[in-house]
Amino acid sequence: MRAKLQLVDVWKSFGDNSVCNGINLTVETGELVCLIGASGSGKSTILRCINLLEPIDDGQILLDGADISASELDPRSIRQRVGLVFQSFNLFPHMTALENVQLAPRRVLRRPEVEIRKQAEELFERFGLADRMKYYPDQLSGGQQQRVAIIRALAMTPEVMLLDEITSALDPELVGEVLDVVRRLKSEGMTMILATHEMAFAREAADRVCFLDQGRVIEEGPPEVMFKSPREARTRAFLQRVLVTL
Repeated sequence: MRAKLQLVDVWKSFGDNSVCNGINLTVETGELVCLIGASGSGKSTILRCINLLEPIDDGQILLDGADISASELDPRSIRQRVGLVFQSFNLFPHMTALENVQLAPRRVLRRPEVEIRKQAEELFERFGLADRMKYYPDQLSGGQQQRVAIIRALAMTPEVMLLDEITSALDPELVGEVLDVVRRLKSEGMTMILATHEMAFAREAADRVCFLDQGRVIEEGPPEVMFKSPREARTRAFLQRVLVTL
């Protein structure tokens, strides 16, 4: 069976700063892959390259076997299939939650207004925010704003979701409600890549964990292996720093 998403020897630099140094990564349909590693290890850049917000310098990014990193492709058509949720919520402050969610389907997909509204209302209901649709972002908690950001990405009916440190800007008591959304999407079969510092969640929910260091995937495997008996010394050193016990 062909992988849903593949990165093949992907390189990316910003000036003299080499951020991705030959990244190889395969994600199967319905899989949740968690990227872990220190800040600056390349996790966010990988996601931005997959979503084509950053052009790669070399290598290939394949979606259903087709090279989406080819320069002649229109990135907008790819972003409809690959959603990206940032650590900052990026909601328009002058729009209600509902208006934020409806904006891209209206402008990009040009769906009928009735269809857009119906889909948005169903998403708000599905993720427990039906009573917050007409609230403005500054009237919502951080966790609610991040759930709206996820709903906004889902409104484009993506095939793959990229989640970039989506809990890092939240107070600790709000983290759980956002991770519950990820659990639900996983149970529904969404293909996802999550860059995260939430080690307990990665251990519990991921199908596979990839440890990145200096722009390379140093080690990958199922969470029970990665957290209990990693092979690589750099993986062990990182986990010993971030976990009370390995």
